[in-house]
Amino acid sequence: MAWYKRKKRNDEEPQTEKRSIPAGVFTKCPGCQQALLTADLHKNLDVCPSCDHHFAMATRDRIAAMMDEGSSVEFDHSVESIDPLGFRDSKRYSDRLKSSRKSSGEVEALIALAGRIDGIEVETGFFVFEFMGGSMGSVVGEKVTRVFERALDRRVPALIFAASGGARMQEGILSLMQMAKTSAAIARLREAGIPYLSILLHPTTGGVAASFSMLGDLHIAEPKALIGFAGPRVIQNTIRQSLPPGFQRSEFLQTHGFVDIIVPRKELKSTIGFALRWFGVGPRAGEN
Repeated sequence: MAWYKRKKRNDEEPQTEKRSIPAGVFTKCPGCQQALLTADLHKNLDVCPSCDHHFAMATRDRIAAMMDEGSSVEFDHSVESIDPLGFRDSKRYSDRLKSSRKSSGEVEALIALAGRIDGIEVETGFFVFEFMGGSMGSVVGEKVTRVFERALDRRVPALIFAASGGARMQEGILSLMQMAKTSAAIARLREAGIPYLSILLHPTTGGVAASFSMLGDLHIAEPKALIGFAGPRVIQNTIRQSLPPGFQRSEFLQTHGFVDIIVPRKELKSTIGFALRWFGVGPRAGEN
C-alpha cells in the first residue's frame, strides 16, 4: 500500500484560469529577439529601440511621419488600373486588383501628394507596398510621371519614397514602358534645374530600381534596405557563385557608390529638409 494518497479535486475550490496574451500586443524583433510592445514600437516609427532594426512601416503612417501636419493634398486618387491584357494566372488580374484594394484600403500602389516637408513645398509620391507589393503598372507609372510634371509646373522639388517589387507582370510590356516614361519626365525636371530626391526603402527592386529610383540628384536609403534589379537568390542561382556579405543592402550600395547617404527613419525628415536647403530650396534653418 502506498504511503501517500492522491487528493481528489474539489469542484467547489476556485480554479486558476490561464490568461493568454491577445495577438498583436507584442512584436518580436528579428534583430535582437526582444519582445516589444507593439504600441510602443509604432510610437517609435516602427524602429526597435534596442537594436535599431527597421520594421516595415504602413504607408499612411509613413506619410504622417514625413509630411508636415495639415499640409498634404492628394492627387490622382481616382485613377485606377484596369486589365488591358485580360491577364490570368492562378487568379484573374481584375480579381487581384479588387482584393488588393480591399486589403490595403488604397486604390493603387502609389499615393501622390503635394505638401510640405520640414517647411518646404514639395511634390511627393509614396509607394504602397501593401498593394500588390508596390508593383508598377500603367497607373503607377502615370502617377509618378505626374508628380514630376507638377514639380516642374510649380518649380518645387520632387521626392519619391520607393518600396516596390518592380514592374507589374500582369500588364506585360505596358508596365515596362513606364520605366522610359518616368525617366523622360526626370530628364525634363533636371533640364529645368529642379531637384529630385529618391528615397530608397525596403525593398526597392526590379523596374522601379532600374529606372526613376536610381536617377535622383540625391539617393537616400534606410538602413539595410534591399535595393537592386534582380533579387540576390536569382543572381546567385544564375551566376552560380556566392555573393559578398550584405550584397544589395543599403550599406553595400553606399560603399560601391550607388547610394549617397543612409539615414535612420527617425532622422529622415530633418535630413530631407537639410538636403533640400543645400540644393537652395526653401528658407534656411532659423529663417522665416
